[in-house]
Amino acid sequence: MNQLSQESSPYLLQHANNPVHWNAWNATTLAEAKKNNQLIIISIGYSACHWCHVMEHESFEDAEVAQTMNSYFTNIKVDREEHPNIDAVYMKAVQIMTGRGGWPLNVVTLPDGRPIWGGTYFRKEEWINTLQQLQHLYSNSPEKIIDYAEKLHEGIRTISTIESKKNEFEFNQDALKPLIEKWKKSLDLDFGGMARAPKFMMPNNYQFLLRYGFQNKDAELLDFVNLTLTKMAYGGLFDTIDGGFSRYSVDLRWHVPHFEKMLYDNGQLVSLYANAYKLSKNPLYKEVIEKTLRFVSKELSNSEGGFYCALDADSLNEQQHLEEGAFYVWKKTDLEKLLKDDFELFSDVFNINNFGLWEEDNYVLIQTKSLDEIAVQNRISLVELESKKKSWEQLLYNEREKRAKPRLDDKCLTSWNAIMLKGFVDAYKALKNDYYLRTAINNANFIIKNLWIPEGNLLHNYKNGKSTINGYLEDYCFVIESFIALYEVTFDENWLQNAKQLTDYCFEHFYDKKDQFFSFTSNIDDALIAKHFETEDNVIPASNSVMANNLFQLSIYFNSSYYEKVAREMVESIVPNIDYPSAYSNWLSLFLNYSEQNKELAICSKSALDYGSKLNEQYFPYLIIAGCKKKSNLPFLKDRFFEEKDFFYLCQNKTCSLPQETFEDLCGELI
Repeated sequence: MNQLSQESSPYLLQHANNPVHWNAWNATTLAEAKKNNQLIIISIGYSACHWCHVMEHESFEDAEVAQTMNSYFTNIKVDREEHPNIDAVYMKAVQIMTGRGGWPLNVVTLPDGRPIWGGTYFRKEEWINTLQQLQHLYSNSPEKIIDYAEKLHEGIRTISTIESKKNEFEFNQDALKPLIEKWKKSLDLDFGGMARAPKFMMPNNYQFLLRYGFQNKDAELLDFVNLTLTKMAYGGLFDTIDGGFSRYSVDLRWHVPHFEKMLYDNGQLVSLYANAYKLSKNPLYKEVIEKTLRFVSKELSNSEGGFYCALDADSLNEQQHLEEGAFYVWKKTDLEKLLKDDFELFSDVFNINNFGLWEEDNYVLIQTKSLDEIAVQNRISLVELESKKKSWEQLLYNEREKRAKPRLDDKCLTSWNAIMLKGFVDAYKALKNDYYLRTAINNANFIIKNLWIPEGNLLHNYKNGKSTINGYLEDYCFVIESFIALYEVTFDENWLQNAKQLTDYCFEHFYDKKDQFFSFTSNIDDALIAKHFETEDNVIPASNSVMANNLFQLSIYFNSSYYEKVAREMVESIVPNIDYPSAYSNWLSLFLNYSEQNKELAICSKSALDYGSKLNEQYFPYLIIAGCKKKSNLPFLKDRFFEEKDFFYLCQNKTCSLPQETFEDLCGELI
C-alpha cells in the first residue's frame, strides 16, 4: 500500500495517490527491506520540480510501472528539502556513476542502502526495463551486484572525506589575483552571469565579486556585477509584475525561466541587491528589493511569522492541465486587448517581438534597454514612462490573478527561513523600512518558538504545528548568521548570545576534530552510508563556509581564540587548494576578512543605534560592527562605555587605535 498520505511534505503528498507502494524514509521501512532482502528504489525530488512531475505522470501514475516496482522492490520517496543529507549522499553516487546529477534523482540500492544503479529522469520503458534487469541480476547473480556496490560505496566514502591539504600561505589579497583572473575568463560580458546555459543566479558569487571589486577598485568587476544584476532584474527571470525570482534561466539571456520560485533564492538575492544598492543607489535595485519582499510577504508567509518554501513551476492552463509557466506567460493577442493604445509602447519596453517570444505564441516579459533610453527613443518623459510601467504592471497583475495559481509548498524549513530573515535585515539596512525589521524579528521569534527545543537542538521542518526532523548543519549555520545580522541592526546582545549558544551546540554535536570540519548531520542522528561534509558553495553557500564566517565574527564579539583558530584552520584547508573559484566564493569572502583592510568597530554611545544605522546604509563589507547604549559585558565592548561621551573604537586584527569622539572623524578613517 502507498503510505504517503500520513506525511506532511507537499512533495510526498503529491505522490500519495500513485499506484506505486511508496514509503517514507524511516527506520521501519529500511528494516523491512533488510528483512525481505529486497532491493530499494529511492526516488528523490521536491514539490516545485517540473521534471519530477513529468516522471510522476509518465511512470509513477502508470499501472504497469507500479506492478514492476511493487512486485520486487521496497519503494521510498524522499523530499530532498526535508532530507538534504540523504540527497547529498545519493547524489554523489549518481555523479560517480553517470558524471551528472539533478532531480528527480532515482537510485536503486541493496537492502542495506548501498547504491548499485542510478540516474535522474527516465522514460517509462527505460525505467521498467532497467528495473527488471536489476532484479533479474540480483536474483541470479547477487555476488556481481554486491561486488559493484562495495566498490561504489568505497568511492562515495573517499569523495566524502576531507583531505588535509594545508599549504603555507599568507592572508594577502594578492594571493587571490590568479583565481580572479581565471574566473574572469568564464564570465558572460554580454548578459552577465556565467557564460553557459542553463544560467543559475549564484548570489554568493556576486556578493564576493562585488566586495572584491570594491576593495580592490576593480572597475571591470564592478561593471560586470552591475551588468549581471541589471540583466537579471530586467525580467524574464525576475517577475516584474509581482516580484520574486525564478530558480534559473534555461537560456543565456536570463529570459526564459524555470518558473519555480524558491524562498532561498529570493532571500539571498534581496541581500545581494541590498548591498549593491548601498554602493550604487541604483533605483532599479530598490525596485527589485521592494517587489520581492512584497511578493514574499504576500505569497510565502504564514500567520505565525514563518516563510513557506516555494511556488511550483507548473500551474493549470486554460485546458486545466498542469503546464510549466502557464501562470506567467502571455499571448500577444491578450496583451493587445488589455493594453489597447499603449500596446506599441509596452512592446518596446517588454519586447513583445522575436526577442521576447518563447514558444507556442507565448511571451515572457523582458527588458533589454533602460527606461531612460526607451523614453528618449519614444519622445516621452521618463516620469511618464515610469508611471505607465507601474499602471501596466498593475493591469497585468489584476488579469493574472484570475488564473489558477502555481501550487504552494507550504512547509517551513529552518535554514531557508533564516536566509530570508537575513534578506529582510539586509533590506532594512539599505532602505530603512521598519516593516522589514519587524518582519525579520517576527521570523526570528518564530524560529525560537517552534524550531529550537529545550534540549538545545534545532529542528529542520515545520508544518501544521509540527516539527519532525532533527536539524542539520545548514539550519544552525544560517540561523546563527541571521541572529548575528539582527544584532548588527538592533545591538540587542540576546541575538549574539543565541548565536553563541547554537555555535557551541554545533561544536558538541557536529564538529569532527579529526577532519577539522563540521559534519552535515549531528552525532545524535542515525548514520547514513557515508559521512557528508559540505564544503563547496553552490546556489546556497556550503554550511561549512557559513559556519567559518560565523566563527570569525563571533571570535571578535566574544574574544574567542578557539573560534578564531577553528575558522582559520578551515579556510587554510580550503583556499590554497581552490581550482574552481566560483564553487568557493563564500570561503574567498572569509579570506578577505583576514586581509589588511578588514576592521572592527565598537560604537559606545547613547546614540549607538543611530550611528550604527548610518553606517549600515553604506557599503562597508570589510567592517564588523558592535554597539552599546549602556555598559556591556560583551567582551568586545566591556569597559568601553562612558556616560555623556561618544566613543568609537576602530580596531584591526584585535588591535585598537585610540577612540574617536566624533562620527565625522570615524567616517574619515573608514573610507
